[in-house]
Amino acid sequence: MSYIEAIKEGFRVVHKNWQLVLIQLGMVVINFIGFFIIVGIPLAIAFIIFGIDLTGLSDIKDILRTLKGPSEIITRYFGLLLIVILSFLFYIIAAALFGMYVFGGSAGIIGKTIGDQTLRFSMHTFFHEAKRLFTKILSFTAVIGVILILAAFVLGILGGSIAALVSFAKSQDSTLALFFGTFLSLILTIIALSLIFGTLSVTLYGIAVLFFKGIGPIKSLREAIHYLVRHPYAFWLYTILLGGYVLASFILILLSYSFHLIPVIGTILSFPYQLISYVFQTYLGLAIIAITFTYYYATEIQTEPMIESSLPKASTQDETITHDT
Repeated sequence: MSYIEAIKEGFRVVHKNWQLVLIQLGMVVINFIGFFIIVGIPLAIAFIIFGIDLTGLSDIKDILRTLKGPSEIITRYFGLLLIVILSFLFYIIAAALFGMYVFGGSAGIIGKTIGDQTLRFSMHTFFHEAKRLFTKILSFTAVIGVILILAAFVLGILGGSIAALVSFAKSQDSTLALFFGTFLSLILTIIALSLIFGTLSVTLYGIAVLFFKGIGPIKSLREAIHYLVRHPYAFWLYTILLGGYVLASFILILLSYSFHLIPVIGTILSFPYQLISYVFQTYLGLAIIAITFTYYYATEIQTEPMIESSLPKASTQDETITHDT
């Protein structure tokens, strides 16, 4: 399958399941309400007990000036501060788990549509897939998180080694130090970008393996790595898609600054613009998932027998999709 075919099919799948964009918007609204209830109310109570006048506080400096004795406040109200911190942590965990649940349902709907083009969107199917994939995606995300922590640790060691080497070179020759600093910093940047793009591509293709082959998180991770080794064009496809998403987001951010130049009307128009921007970015994000799933399905699943329970049987006409590895 060519890149153009995969992109066209991916957008077709997302357009067919446009309700997923509304579900993402609903998730944002629920998270906002949850933040107000879980974090906002305890924080407001803390401000009242601390005697902080919220009127007239325009920035963080005003708040810091109001807290004349932070150490005394921490000592006297340590319990309440602990409640606020724990509430914030609880909100982050709850929002992350809810996001994984919604992502699982979205990935399931997209994968089923790719396998069966006659399938229509339904909330029953969405919740079924979200429930079925939640534990798998949670376990897979935990594995990826450990890998990211190890990668950050390795990059930290490399960065510290480079800094020590440059410092030593400065004591010998400033020109040599400049060369080493520039050259090694460039290498470190390339390594960091490779790790980031590689981990993200393995994550998305790993989730595709989770869905289409129905295997565990560790096996899915290994299978995704082997797949990218066998099909390097899949990695470049994801890199292109991610680059396009970053570019589109950057353009949207630049356009949002133009509203600040228009008094009154700009402030009024900025809210619907932010909403439209989020819808567009959500649509692009779902399209990236659909495109990578489509490419993986065409280059891997259709070339080997599928696990019976991993995907609903597609109709005979769906098996005639041509692909080019």
